[in-house]
Amino acid sequence: MSNNKEKAAFSSLLPILAFIKPYKWMVFAALGALLLTAGVNLSLGQGVKFVIDHGFIAGSQAQLQQAVMVLIGLISLLAVGTFCRFYLMSWIGERVSNDIRKAVFDRIVTLHPSYFEENRSGELMSRLTTDTTLLQSIIGSSFSMALRSSLMLIGGLAMLLITNLKLTLVVVACVPVVLVPMMIFGRKVRKLASSSQDAIADISTYAGEIIQNIKVVQSYSHEEREKAAFSEETNKAFQVAKSRIKQRSFLIAAVIFLTFSAISVMLWVGGSDVLAGTMTGGELGAFVFYAIMVAMSVATVAEVYGELQRAAGAAARLLELLAVESMIKSPDTNHDAQLEANKLNHPAIEFNEVSFHYPSRPDKAALNTLNLQVKQGQTLAIVGPSGAGKTTLFELLQRFYDPSSGSISLAGINIKALSLDCLRQQMGMVAQNPILFSSDVMHNIRYGNPSASDEQVYAAAKYAHADEFISQLPDGYHSFLGEQGVRLSGGQKQRIVLARAILKDPAILLLDEATSALDAQSEFHVQAALEHLMKDRTTLIIAHRLATVKHADVIVVMDKGEIIATGTHQQLFETNPLYKQLCELQFNRD
Repeated sequence: MSNNKEKAAFSSLLPILAFIKPYKWMVFAALGALLLTAGVNLSLGQGVKFVIDHGFIAGSQAQLQQAVMVLIGLISLLAVGTFCRFYLMSWIGERVSNDIRKAVFDRIVTLHPSYFEENRSGELMSRLTTDTTLLQSIIGSSFSMALRSSLMLIGGLAMLLITNLKLTLVVVACVPVVLVPMMIFGRKVRKLASSSQDAIADISTYAGEIIQNIKVVQSYSHEEREKAAFSEETNKAFQVAKSRIKQRSFLIAAVIFLTFSAISVMLWVGGSDVLAGTMTGGELGAFVFYAIMVAMSVATVAEVYGELQRAAGAAARLLELLAVESMIKSPDTNHDAQLEANKLNHPAIEFNEVSFHYPSRPDKAALNTLNLQVKQGQTLAIVGPSGAGKTTLFELLQRFYDPSSGSISLAGINIKALSLDCLRQQMGMVAQNPILFSSDVMHNIRYGNPSASDEQVYAAAKYAHADEFISQLPDGYHSFLGEQGVRLSGGQKQRIVLARAILKDPAILLLDEATSALDAQSEFHVQAALEHLMKDRTTLIIAHRLATVKHADVIVVMDKGEIIATGTHQQLFETNPLYKQLCELQFNRD
């Protein structure tokens, strides 16, 4: 059973060959260098024999000099071959690990959002960094060592046979004794290696969360508590790593002890033959050289065997990630070209009998047979208590999720018939909590339209009332904002995000009330920017402020995933108890 698991583990390395295939000429060159160095290494034994028999024992200075020159020539060739082998294999390792890292990242950024509800970001980061780095080490170094050592092992055994059959049988008899600890400890190493990688992923996740929420940690004075908790996590990882290292140490030590014990036995037998005159000193010298070569090759294979088992675990996890299929995909044939022609004759947005359950909460309906139409150029405000389904509407509209039943149309076309790129290009989302990247102002605004010129970025910033404070930053538009824009105030962050949306110039605006958490001065600037942004666009607003509600063409009241009323502010205030209650409680600060 465990043997089958071992085969399955190593078979997970086979798909990695697909990433190596584009660089096959580099691989052939590396293999050529490998064969050259193996051949030269094997020739060195004959050089040793020649030096002993024709130099030392023959007592000829000229022959000794000739033999040593041949030996130096072989060593020079070995150095050149080793340089080529090491450089080419390391190049392949770096190139392939980068390609795998890119393939994994390319897959991650296209996965549906619900995947990230079930899988921790820290663990995904560990796969992207730790596992790919491990594979790079294997492909660039360990695999090369394993191949070289295997060639040396086979070649060394062949040369042993040629040199002396009797002594070779002594060495070969010891091989099974060496292989036994490899099989026993090797399996333990593989299991512990997988546990070790999981423990590292846990550490990354934990540390990432604490660093991201450092202000909360410090405001509750939990520094010491978090230090202790993190120390516990690192100790867990260390205990697993310690067990793995101990097993690998046993493996290497056992192999080296048994191998060199076999060589000692062989030296005793061979020395007796030299004293008896049945073999020459040169033959024994060459034999010892090849025997040590075989022993070192076996030791290297044993060491690399553990590394290959770790790599098999890493490869399995990466391939598992590459095999994940996104639940949200662009259709094979799309109606993108038809979208523009339909805009004049259809509602901008239409929800038809839409029901939806979040994958993480399958028993509770987030939306229940919802029907809604939004006309071109209309501003629609959505109000309701927390959990009413307001944000879910936005998520379904952008196809972060698909409805459990019913359909959503954009200009009369089912959004599933549009490519994801085309669909999302129609919309600009401004969230209540602005999201900024760890880069400069220019990058954050230009994210709305990567091909925009500098002048267009400046214009968008001016419309967003952001140009004034950006100009006062140390490096203006090239000022680094820190992680998640930590160097800016809430109002400044929001205006950067609005500039991004203005630069995108979308047909439909989705606003998760962008002013609700701002002070009066920031709200004035953001509100002015929003008025410019909403002009001549279809706009859906999750409203938290009475001012926003009053300016809307239509107000939709939601509760428990259903639309319970629509109308103007005055109509709803007079006829709908929930809306009246929201006005008195949620909107009373206006």
